[in-house]
Amino acid sequence: MTGLVVEDLRHLYADRAVIDGLSFTVEPGTAVALLGPNGAGKTTVLRCVVGSAEPAEGTITLNGVAVDERDPAIRREVATLLDDLDFFPDLSAAEHLDLLARAHGNGDPEALVDELLVDVGLAAAANQLPGSLSSGQRRRLALATAFVRPRSLLVLDEPEQRLDTAGVRWLGERLIAEKESGTAILFASHDPELVEIVADSTVTLDPLP
Repeated sequence: MTGLVVEDLRHLYADRAVIDGLSFTVEPGTAVALLGPNGAGKTTVLRCVVGSAEPAEGTITLNGVAVDERDPAIRREVATLLDDLDFFPDLSAAEHLDLLARAHGNGDPEALVDELLVDVGLAAAANQLPGSLSSGQRRRLALATAFVRPRSLLVLDEPEQRLDTAGVRWLGERLIAEKESGTAILFASHDPELVEIVADSTVTLDPLP
């Protein structure tokens, strides 16, 4: 298992390079944090990694296979949280997670969802609709949608957003547990404490001239 390998990544926006010559590796059971100011291209890198943006040059492979979001094998290996999710307004928190667990073929979705709701701190809100949740609770539910599915790579864009101090501490512990289970993690963050707790290495991006 080679994990995620990014080699000589170059990405253009309106014929202007926003990423140029970027290379790094995320091995199974490790985490790499992307650092840098807004506009440096962190989200662009994440989008290239998950296949929703196409590089102008370079290669991206996961466990030796070229990343292509159209490939079911790749989709089975990658869990992501890059944007705020639009939840179904008439499905409860538990129903959202149950739907995803069943869609991904989990053999015991009810047990998985119950365990995950406790872990993300939403057990008491399991039957609430998304519109009735606080912004922090909605963020925990969004993170749970990544944790409920199978994965060998977890890709997260500023996962600490809208979490309070206790929430960031919980997130750090959860991501450490993900690493211990063998998951490779690539995440962008502006939280030095989360980076210090979780990341085995960092990649710093600067805006290109």
